[in-house]
Amino acid sequence: MRVGVIGAGAAGLAAAHELGKKGHQAHVFERAPFLGGQASTFDVGGGRLERGYHHLFMSDTHMVDLIHELGLGDKLAWIESKVGFFHGDRIWRFTSPTDLLRFGPLPLWDRLRLGLVTLYLQKVKDGLKYEGSTAAEWLEKRVGRRAYQVVWEPMLRGKFGEHYREIGMTWLWGKIYLRVASRGKPWEREKLGYPMGSFGEVFDTLGARVARAPGCEVHLSANVRRVVVEDDRAAGLEVETAGEGPRVRDYDAVIATTPSYVFTRLVPPLPEEYSRKLTEVNYLAAVLMILVLDRPLTDIYWLNIADRSMPFVGVIEQTNFVDPSLYGGNHLVYLTNYPSRSNPLYQMSGEDLLEEFLPHLRRVNPGFDPSWILEYHHHRVDAAQPIIGVNYSSRIPDVRTPIKGLYLANTTQIYPEDRGTNYSVRLGKEVVEAVLKDFS
Repeated sequence: MRVGVIGAGAAGLAAAHELGKKGHQAHVFERAPFLGGQASTFDVGGGRLERGYHHLFMSDTHMVDLIHELGLGDKLAWIESKVGFFHGDRIWRFTSPTDLLRFGPLPLWDRLRLGLVTLYLQKVKDGLKYEGSTAAEWLEKRVGRRAYQVVWEPMLRGKFGEHYREIGMTWLWGKIYLRVASRGKPWEREKLGYPMGSFGEVFDTLGARVARAPGCEVHLSANVRRVVVEDDRAAGLEVETAGEGPRVRDYDAVIATTPSYVFTRLVPPLPEEYSRKLTEVNYLAAVLMILVLDRPLTDIYWLNIADRSMPFVGVIEQTNFVDPSLYGGNHLVYLTNYPSRSNPLYQMSGEDLLEEFLPHLRRVNPGFDPSWILEYHHHRVDAAQPIIGVNYSSRIPDVRTPIKGLYLANTTQIYPEDRGTNYSVRLGKEVVEAVLKDFS
């Protein structure tokens, strides 16, 4: 069968790869001039860096298996993580249980209580039992008001802004459970994975593998204008590619991996119930400022900012995770936030955003000087984080849409886990299983 695939991120390429392996023809159309979606890369210091920071947990078996299948397993390194917490104009290490006991902003009893609740959540196998509670109400009741206000509320506010009290506890459980899986044993330090050729190399290799399969194609800078529907069945795609005007391509089935609000623009009006599941999900964007420095900013890889007077929520220092030699000896730092598209931070130019961030970098490192900056890069990623509320499992749109032969696979359907390349690869495989079952 012939299948049109919209989007060449992790889900789209994984779906096309599965189809090609099973002897079917997959044609992938990507609007951007590069592969990988949110895990795409650009050149820095002779190396390749993700536009948005990426790593793997030890539980990310779908992505790890794919990397090995592509012959890149020897480039996958597992590295001890260095996590910090910025509070009260000071960096507190948060890598081990001992670090929690040393966390001065909370009294000893609150530290113990926070640790015990975290340990309890690490042991829970089914986070769906928390679906009826928001993270805010569940945490405040269990860890206490002080620990919630010092640790968890700033984190939720930073990640979800004005929506922070809507976030379901199941979403937060998933985050904690994943981190434990990357420790191996509770007393061991967390290890995170990174393909030393970058995630860009992984997706370039995957795209080339898809393109080599008989009858399969991968098109970049290709704008899908609409899904062609005839007799209530997906019959093809109207696509505009570089050097060629719009034309309709016929397909037996179509898989869309776009955000939900984009998907609704490509198809005829859908039945109310399914349409509501698509439109009621809000997304936050990601705004990323990447600094190329001549020296380290900190000695931490992942620094959570628990101070909402700061205009960024995370400082991720890539070269405290992998060696600076991958980037010509330069030191690379992500400054990140998750605003709505109406937020002034989203609308700022790179130059203005840098000026907004600079004074706060001196709070992270009092010795910081703007002369350390060799260059900077500014990226915006739309639909980076869906807002996952309570009882979300009942609101997930099915991969099978009401239009026969039309399938949807995007980050709103990854649950109870959160977005990420691993679960997008899994979703790509799952949607192909649905297609082949329906057409068998």
